[in-house]
Formats: sequence, C-alpha cells, structure tokens
Amino acid sequence: MPQTKYSIIIPAYNESARIGGTLNRVLLFIEQQQWNAEVIVVNDGSRDDTPAIVRAYMEKNANLRLLENPGNRGKGYAVRNGMLHASGEILLFSDADLSAPIKEATKLFAAIRNGADIAIGSRWLKRDMQLRKQPLYRQLGSRGFNLALRTILRLPLKDTQCGFKAFTHSSAQMVFAPQKIERWGFDGEILYLGRKFGLRIEEVPVLWFHSSGTRLHPWRDGIHMLADVIRVRRNSMAGGYKEAIRASRSSTSR
Repeated sequence: MPQTKYSIIIPAYNESARIGGTLNRVLLFIEQQQWNAEVIVVNDGSRDDTPAIVRAYMEKNANLRLLENPGNRGKGYAVRNGMLHASGEILLFSDADLSAPIKEATKLFAAIRNGADIAIGSRWLKRDMQLRKQPLYRQLGSRGFNLALRTILRLPLKDTQCGFKAFTHSSAQMVFAPQKIERWGFDGEILYLGRKFGLRIEEVPVLWFHSSGTRLHPWRDGIHMLADVIRVRRNSMAGGYKEAIRASRSSTSR
C-alpha cells in the first residue's frame, strides 16, 4: 500500500523561467496543509536549466524528486512516467504554470474522498471561475476539440484538457499503464480508458488563469490532437486496450 498520502506530478519542458516560482508555491502549500506529500518533477528533455533548478530545490526539500524522460517525449509521456513512479494514495498532475492554483487541489482531493476514482479540474462548468480567460481563438479551438471528443470517443465531459487532474493510486495504474498517446492528446485517452474501466469520473470547477507562456499551438497541435483522438478510437476498435480492460474487470470481480 502507498505510504505517502499525496503525490503531485509536474511535467516540465524548458521551464527554467517559472519552475522555481511553481515549486515555491507548491512546497509552501504542502507545508501549510501539513500534508504527507511528495512532489515529482518530470523533466521532458529540457535544454535549459530546469533540471539544475529542481536539483537545487531538492537539497532543501526531501519530499521533492526529479524524474528524467529519455529525451523529449511529450507531455503525455511525462505525466505517465510520473504517475507510474508515484507512491501516493491520491495522485495529482498539474501543469508547470499552475494555471489552476495549487490550492484548488483540495477540491479534487475532496471529490476523490467522496468516491470519485478520477477528479478533473474543469474550466467550463463555471465559466466565471476563469479569472484570466484564453483569447477567443483558443476558446473556440478548445470547444471544437471538446466536441470532437464527445463525438468520436463519446466522452460526456465539458473539459478534458485542463491540466489539473487527480486519481486514486489504483485508477492511475489502470489508465496510465496502457496509455499509448505520448503528446498533447493523452488526456482524452486516459479519460476514455477510465470510462471503459467503469471508473467514476467527476468534473470539478476550479479557478483558472490563462498563461500566455503556453507552448500549445492551437492549429498545428490541434490537428495532431485530433489525429490522436482518432488513433484512440482505432486502437479501441482494433482491440488495443482489450487486455487491459479484461484485467481490470477480472480484478474488480474478485
């Protein structure tokens, strides 16, 4: 059984400008809450000083770890790497820009304690909680992609792409182990798998601030994300997740 209560996973690629500030806020909040928690930064092949900054923080923070990806593999790979190496009873991944402030984690953790297997931060359940909104073209792209997920993967969720999601330890193992999408489109895949496994997924409205430093290109990456969604559907139809689903059903029937 996990000995740590919470694991907070932060994927990072060339984040030297803000990873220090992010770690300050996360580590301070953990201390204020008196949580038994670990923080895992997953370096996705950064070419800047991101890993060196994290190592400097590790010298004074025993609950901070650094994982290294084998080169730049993508956000999906980084989150998966962190999730599968985390020891917490409840696991959260958060974008390095903390667009959803770390204090909002308490809402997701409460949803988990109340029976959810997966709790996902949502920017669209209560739009007035978007305190700094995306530009209109990004909002339109986000809603268009959400429509594609509803249509192709039949995900009845208002916001799949918010980079703020929590999982029980067992649900994280279930959805991330068979994950195949390594880049931006991975959120749809893990939520699709969660539905296939019969997990309870709850959307939770969170405060959110748009970060102007995002590396997601709305058109180029949007096309790749749509291709990833189609790939998930094809994988499913071809039986690519069948073994994982069978194992999940076998374990829950015992």
